[in-house]
This record gives sequence, C-alpha cells and structure tokens, in this order.
Amino acid sequence: MQTKPFTDKSPEKIRRMFDSIAPWYDFLNHFFSLGIDRYWRRAAVKRILSETIPEGSILDVCCGTGDLTLEFLKQTKNREYYGIDFSPEMVNIGLRKIERYKNNGIPVRLMVGDALNLPFESGSFSIVAVAFGLRNVGNTERGLREMFRVCKQDGTIAVLEFSMPERPILSTAYRFYFRSILPRIGQFLARNQSNAYHYLPESVLTFDKPKELVQRLQLLGITNIQTQPLTFGIATLIWGQKNANHSAN
Repeated sequence: MQTKPFTDKSPEKIRRMFDSIAPWYDFLNHFFSLGIDRYWRRAAVKRILSETIPEGSILDVCCGTGDLTLEFLKQTKNREYYGIDFSPEMVNIGLRKIERYKNNGIPVRLMVGDALNLPFESGSFSIVAVAFGLRNVGNTERGLREMFRVCKQDGTIAVLEFSMPERPILSTAYRFYFRSILPRIGQFLARNQSNAYHYLPESVLTFDKPKELVQRLQLLGITNIQTQPLTFGIATLIWGQKNANHSAN
C-alpha cells in the first residue's frame, strides 16, 4: 500500500528515487519527449546567454546527469562550469559525459550537494540556472533564495520547467499522457521501488504554474523577468536579473 503521496519530496526519498533510475534517466527523458527536451535546453541556453553578462561562472542547480551544463559548454567559451545534484548516481553519469571537456582544459565540476544549502559563497556566479529540477526541491522558496544568494549582482537567474499547455485539447491530452501512459511505460522499463514514474508526472502537474514562479522571483527582487513558452507551452523558460538594489530577506 502507498503510505505517502507520489509527490513526497523528503530528501531521502528523492535521493533514493533518482539513484534508482539514473541508468535509464537520459534514455527515458529523450524517449518520452521524442527528443524535444534537447531542443528545450538548447533554446533556453541560447536565450539566457543573449541577455546576460558575457563572462563569469555558471551554476547548474539540480544538474542531474549534466545535460544543461553540457549545453552551456557547447554555447560558451572561457567560463567555469559547476553543477550540483542530490543524487550521487546521477552526478556520476554526468561526470562521465563531460570527461572529454575536462581533457580539453575547460574547468567543469559536478558535485553532490543540496540545492537548499548551496556550498558556494554569495555572489559567485553570473548565471544560476535550473532545468526540470526545481519541482523536486523540498522547499521551492528556499531553493530560489539560495539561487538568488549565490548569483552575482546583475547576474541572471533562470528556471526551465514543465508547464501546462493553455489550449484545452492539448491540456487534456497532456494530462492523460502524464497520468496514464508515462507512468506505466516508465515503471516497466526502469523498474524501481520508489514509484519514480508515478512521482515524476504528478510532480509536474502539481507544481507552480509559470505565473506563480514569476511572482516568487519578483518577491526575491529579480527584475526584467521574462517568460518563453516552448512547444505549445509544454515547457516554459523564466528568467531575469538579480537587482543590485535589492536582496532577499
């Protein structure tokens, strides 16, 4: 019997769940999105870079297997790149994927750590971004505050996350796919005892809407906030600048 809701975000549950599905994670992400997730990251990084300081370090929060970090690597030069994630198994896969960039002398560091207590000094990064991971953080507000803290003044904070299409037909089909099809296929292929592929779609459907995330960012003091729906609103990029005259309380 299920004793906790699928959206339980206790630290041990999240770590254990992602460790258990790490070997299948990249394949199933590409499979379920028909490869469109690659486009989402590519488009998000391109847009973020077009409106941020052209220098300084980049942090990928909830980096998973490092796909967003890799996309920043592909589109920038002469930067330092950091990624942090709760799951050691996900980070290990990410480290293998970026090994060739390390061999080219590009400073890249992925590490295991907590998004609610980032192990970096305040004002360390020009870009602090999270892709498809904020909804897995136990306390959304605290996670955003930590991102705000480690971002430089006038740096960019960005969130790429799943969202609900506004068109009724698409929205209905989306919900059916997420609740009835994705969990069955995911659990069948990536067999695990954490009900990961029940948790993941439910976490999407119950997470903040883009407008609610924008409000959270505004309260932190992030300015020039913009949103960009991707693929009919299945995903949304939200980004803005840390206001030099405001700090989170």
